[in-house]
Amino acid sequence: MNKETLLRHLREYREGSLPESRLLSLLGSLPYEDLGEVKLDTHRELRRGFPEIIYCPGKSSAQLRVIAEALKNRSGAVLFSRISPSQAAFLREILEDLEYSEIARGAYRKGEARGKKGNLLVVTAGSSDVPVAEEAALTASLMDCDVTRLYDVGVAGIHRLLDNLPLLREARALVVVAGMDGALPSVVSGLVTAPVVAVPTSTGYGASFGGLSALLAMLNACSPGITVVNIDNGVGGGYAGALIARGSFGERA
Repeated sequence: MNKETLLRHLREYREGSLPESRLLSLLGSLPYEDLGEVKLDTHRELRRGFPEIIYCPGKSSAQLRVIAEALKNRSGAVLFSRISPSQAAFLREILEDLEYSEIARGAYRKGEARGKKGNLLVVTAGSSDVPVAEEAALTASLMDCDVTRLYDVGVAGIHRLLDNLPLLREARALVVVAGMDGALPSVVSGLVTAPVVAVPTSTGYGASFGGLSALLAMLNACSPGITVVNIDNGVGGGYAGALIARGSFGERA
């Protein structure tokens, strides 16, 4: 439940169109709904501006079913992250309006149309980084952020990046996704005034240590003010980028 929905229910109750029993039922699952092994944080959108994101690896079919059934009659955006094709097919039997992005590894339902706000640019160093970038873009888009993509502009061919300087400088925030040497966020940050969220990926050869090299390079970036999230954490990068781009701290993101 988000702030707008709660206010609408309270107005309906005050006007007499919503029975007290129904209002109590709606409020009864706040701040969370106890589903046994699963505790669904139904209060999170009120606190944070976006509903709980359901991380799917390791979850059983029974756990996913309980979550889907609880969400079935609720309005608002839904995001199941790192979901497998078989899990997505299973959930769509319960949540018929659920959409699936194979490349972003996310199953989702859009919330009420509110209009896009805050231009977020998602950039990748290489095409191998696109799955993590798409996870970031999907997350930010569901948070009602206006998302633009710029892919495969890494430092090995830096002219590709420089050809897009106007696009880079138009963004209110940027999510820069890179593996290998992890240099791209520092370069981008040195070219723009907007905040940069850096997302290291596990792409690269042996000495990249599964993304650790890129992570350390981003943490050691010489361009100040870069925010760094964990390896392959597209959700975290997109979430942070959307909050910054929308300038919506304390509001619905």
